Amino acid sequence: MEIIRFIASIIMSVIFIYLGVYSLYLFVFSVLGKLVHIKQPPAATSLSKFVLYICAYKEDAILLNSAASALTIDYPADKFHVCIIADSVKPETIEKLKQMPLQVVEVVFESSTKSKALNKAIENTIEGFDAAVVFDIDNIAAPDYLHQINQYLQAGEKVVQGHRVALNTNTPVAVLDAVSEEINNHIFRKSQRVFDFSAAIIGSGMALEYQLFKQTMGQIDAVGGFDKEMGLILTRQGITVAYAEKALVYDEKVSNPEVFKKQRKRWLSAQFNLLKVYGASGFGQLFKGNFDYFNEIYQMSILPRILMLGLMPFMLLISFLTPGIGPHWHLWLAATACCYIGIVVAIPASFFNGKLLSAALKLPLIFFTMLLLLFKLKGANKKFIHTPHDHTAV
Repeated sequence: MEIIRFIASIIMSVIFIYLGVYSLYLFVFSVLGKLVHIKQPPAATSLSKFVLYICAYKEDAILLNSAASALTIDYPADKFHVCIIADSVKPETIEKLKQMPLQVVEVVFESSTKSKALNKAIENTIEGFDAAVVFDIDNIAAPDYLHQINQYLQAGEKVVQGHRVALNTNTPVAVLDAVSEEINNHIFRKSQRVFDFSAAIIGSGMALEYQLFKQTMGQIDAVGGFDKEMGLILTRQGITVAYAEKALVYDEKVSNPEVFKKQRKRWLSAQFNLLKVYGASGFGQLFKGNFDYFNEIYQMSILPRILMLGLMPFMLLISFLTPGIGPHWHLWLAATACCYIGIVVAIPASFFNGKLLSAALKLPLIFFTMLLLLFKLKGANKKFIHTPHDHTAV
C-alpha cells in the first residue's frame, strides 16, 4: 500500500510540475504584457519593396476578392508585388486573376502543402525585393499594413509578425476561435517581446527579409506547421521575431465545429511532430545561452489552453480528495488561479459581452473534443488537412 501511495505521489508531483509551470508561465507573461509598455519603432524614412505571397488551395469563391483586396493596400504601387499561388484552382478563376495586375503561379502537387507552394513561388519570383509577406487566402490586410511592417524592417528587424484579428464572430465556435487568437497574440507575441523573446509566427501576416525568407523556406518541407518550424529555424540562428501590434490582418475564424476539430487536429499533430524532431536540441541550445530557442521548444511541449481550463480544476479536485498524495491542494489551487487569471487577463475587454458568455457554454464540449484528439493524431501529419472556409464574412 505504501509503495502504491509513493508511486501515486511521484506521478502527481510530475503532473503538478508540468501543469504548474505552464500555469505560472501563462500568468507571468499575461500580466506583465499588460503592465509593461513595448517600445515602438520610429517612423520609417524609406520604403521597403515587398512581394506578397497569397497561398490559395481551392477556395475559388473568395480568391478573387482576396486578390483584389491585396491590390488596394495603401502603399506605393511600385513598391509591392502580389503573387497568387494557385493550387487546385479552377481555370475560369485563373483567367480572371490573370486580368489583374498581379502574378499567378499555378502549382500541382501529388500531396499539397503550404511549404511546397511557397518554395515553388520563390522559384518564380524575380530578385530585387527587400521583404516577403505571406497571406492566407482568407486574409484581408488593413490599408496601412505594409507601412506598419515597413517601420520595423527599417528599424533593423529581419522578421516581423503582424497582428492577426478575427474577421467574423458569427457563431459560438468562431467567437472562441477569435478569443483564442487574441490570447495567443497577447501571451505568445506581444508579451514575449517584454522578455526579448521572439513573437510566435502564425503562418500568415508575417514578413521576412527576402533573402532570409528564401533561405529559410529552402530548409522547410513540413506537411503541417511550417510556421512553427520556421520559428525554430530562425531562433536557432539567433534571429528574433518582432511583433507589429498595429499591423492588422483580418482572418476568417472557423465557424463549423467539425472544421474546427480538423484544424486543431492538424495543429496538434504538427506541434508534437516538431517537438519530437527538434525537442532534444532545445537543451543543447539552452546551455549555449540561446534562451529564445529553448522558449520556442517549450511552447511546443505545452497543451492547448482549452485543456488546461478543464484539467486544472479536475486535478485540484483530485488533490483535495487524496490528501497526502503529491502536492497539497493549496498548491493546486494557486496553480489553477494562475492559469485562469493568465487566460482571462489576456482577453481584450471588447470581447466581454453576451456573445462570449454564449460561446463559453460550448467549452465543455470543445474540451472533450480536444482531449479525444490527443489520442487520434497518428498519421495526421503525413497528409495535408485543408481547412475550408464558410465565405460568409469574406
